[in-house]
Amino acid sequence: MAADTTGTGTGTTAVTVRRGIPPGAERRAAELYWNAFGRKLGPALNPPERAVPFLAAHLRPDRAVCALHGDRLVGLAGYQLDGRSLTGGPAADVLRAYGRLRGLHRLALLALFERRPAAGELVMDGIAVDPDLRGRGVGSLLLAEVAAVAEQAHCREIRLDVIDTNPRARDLYERRGFTAVRTRRTPVLRGLMGFGAVTTMRRPVTAHDEQGPNIP
Repeated sequence: MAADTTGTGTGTTAVTVRRGIPPGAERRAAELYWNAFGRKLGPALNPPERAVPFLAAHLRPDRAVCALHGDRLVGLAGYQLDGRSLTGGPAADVLRAYGRLRGLHRLALLALFERRPAAGELVMDGIAVDPDLRGRGVGSLLLAEVAAVAEQAHCREIRLDVIDTNPRARDLYERRGFTAVRTRRTPVLRGLMGFGAVTTMRRPVTAHDEQGPNIP
């Protein structure tokens, strides 16, 4: 997979951004993803010792941009485009991994997170950064590279959802040009999944995005 790289200082080693999950890094990618979204996905995929291998086996490497600190994967952002997303898998695999009775319940929960892009739209499929490198610009680099992907795919807009218990992520999205357009209250899910509202945010894609990351 072609790599579009840039860098930002984190200590003595730069963080570089590339497209696609590097071969052999699927387990690490799944761990980062679970660290970021395990609270939300837990009711559908717990326990973690089963969830992480399941995610690793069902990642689509060509639907992610990744941040590398040296040769270590420290962040990734997934997206949906042309009918493919970062995470997914056939229902039969969920039933095989978790059993038919429990698997049907889990499939119903996973369906709550499905989001389909409209024409001309790229949908973000989650962004995850190593906790030790948060607040150092890695998320901004990943978002800028996703925007470059969207521009080169002739998308007009990027859409994402952010939950009410993640204000830090929302602040990042707002700094990178996203605007909240709708908030859906889901109080019934607060006890089950830990959040009570989901805000949809959008950002237009411009010709400038083709340049990729250029974050000071």
